Amino acid sequence: MLRNKLNYVKSYNLTADEKRLVQFMKALGHPARMQIVRYLRENPQCFTGDIVEVLPLAQATVSQHLKVLRDAGLICGTIEGPATSYCLDDDTFRWLKQHVDNLL
Repeated sequence: MLRNKLNYVKSYNLTADEKRLVQFMKALGHPARMQIVRYLRENPQCFTGDIVEVLPLAQATVSQHLKVLRDAGLICGTIEGPATSYCLDDDTFRWLKQHVDNLL
């Protein structure tokens, strides 16, 4: 009996939208990334250095958090010379809001 329980693998039957929602929530699940999103909402088109100035984190750490948010599709980056300007992806956040509302 125990052997059968050990071989049992739980799986989740998530829709594509639910999987996307999980990905976004994972990306937003760190306090620094939430602060970055808030900062970008109030200061669109800002640079990494601008964000570093307001967070108690090293530039490399901020860059890593920006990468997580960018990879999840929550923010966009535009290369401007040697720097990258970041902003929220408005379409993604509209989608996120709609699906969180539907969840609740």
